Amino acid sequence: MLVIVIAPQADDVKPLDEGRIVSVLSDKYGQRAGLRAQAWFKILDKSQQLSELDKLKAVNSFFNLFRFVDDIKLWGDSNYWATPLEFIGANGGDCEDFSIAKYFTLLQLGVADEKMRITMVKATSVNQYHMVLAYYEKPSSIPLILDNLDPMLKPATQRNDLIPVYSFNGKQLWLNKERGRGELAGSSSRLEKWNDLKYRLGVDRLRQPLMVLE
Repeated sequence: MLVIVIAPQADDVKPLDEGRIVSVLSDKYGQRAGLRAQAWFKILDKSQQLSELDKLKAVNSFFNLFRFVDDIKLWGDSNYWATPLEFIGANGGDCEDFSIAKYFTLLQLGVADEKMRITMVKATSVNQYHMVLAYYEKPSSIPLILDNLDPMLKPATQRNDLIPVYSFNGKQLWLNKERGRGELAGSSSRLEKWNDLKYRLGVDRLRQPLMVLE
């Protein structure tokens, strides 16, 4: 049995096991949701010994297979941040859900929280706000962007279509007034949506979507 932890910080650790997750997702969302959960655990298992770059590629490719659907259609909420288990269960979500699922999965694979930032951007290609996951190999590195709009991992310098607005991880929040790393703006606990997401992590508060994406 592979035991994982879904938590944004080490002091929030709450271990969950594969059998329970697969069983609950199957009961809540259907048999195919259980199969997706099993596939997720296989990614976690097979990627443990990979380099960090290969972990990024594996996780990005896995979640980019999921369907994109607007929150209002899927959840009946104009801006709902689904947990990774809700995203896997529903088989889709919007850009926030893709980025959040990738972030938490990479945490499980040992990628340090300080190397990642969930980043709100203005995507000029679609003329709307969008969310991606940025990975910094070192604090001074140009980040690699994990995105569902462009499935290829690319450095931020090759994503001129993305204008950063703010970014956060499990501990901190940054505001971006121009292209760059941004200015530290305090704890990520200032974000109401992030606090609500952390409260709903795990299998005890799963929400039922309005649509079936099978």
